[in-house]
Amino acid sequence: MLTITNLSLNYDGIPALHNVSLQVGDQEIVTLLGGNGAGKSSTLRAISGLVRYSGKIIYDGQDLTTVAPHRRIALGIAHVPEGRGIISDLTVAENLRLATWGASHCHYDEIYSLFPRLPERHKQLAGTLSGGEQQMLAIARALLRKPKLLLLDEPSMGLSPKLMIEVFAALQKIHAEGVAILLVEQNARLALTFAERAYILENGRIALAGKAALLKNDVKVKELYLAG
Repeated sequence: MLTITNLSLNYDGIPALHNVSLQVGDQEIVTLLGGNGAGKSSTLRAISGLVRYSGKIIYDGQDLTTVAPHRRIALGIAHVPEGRGIISDLTVAENLRLATWGASHCHYDEIYSLFPRLPERHKQLAGTLSGGEQQMLAIARALLRKPKLLLLDEPSMGLSPKLMIEVFAALQKIHAEGVAILLVEQNARLALTFAERAYILENGRIALAGKAALLKNDVKVKELYLAG
């Protein structure tokens, strides 16, 4: 589904990623872990075409080097950014309609069955939703184009344990329907339980990679990311 080779980028001359290489298999869940500033969000932004980079990103057999961000969406890549990116002063319904602008068919029924809180609040301003409901809206908006690859940046941030369970249960259903997921997540224990494989970034480089279940028991991973 996705192959990244020697991905490098910088911001105003300051390196953020150094020759990062990773893969996401068809219908696979992969998590990308690391401390603040490790380059996790930058990796997702590069895949979406939101930043300039060097190296190669091959998605579904196609080199994305010259593909514009909006075309990447059309190819089946959906990105839920850190902070959710919803438009606070529009309603839930308006946020969803914007996501489907120009689409010939929208899958509102499927989305509403996945997140039943959203139809209950379709006339409510998005900025007045709870943190969990805003995250559901952000994910729902990304799913309306029926993506094959879902990029998630910190979906559990700011959520109560109950809402976190609801959101990840919905993500499990999304995956069961054949969507591949690349997950950036601050809760390393949750991410390593949810994912099949994991990469750990340190200072913009891949420091560790392997099956999530094995990394969960790695001494260094336990010390740096799973303490407490």
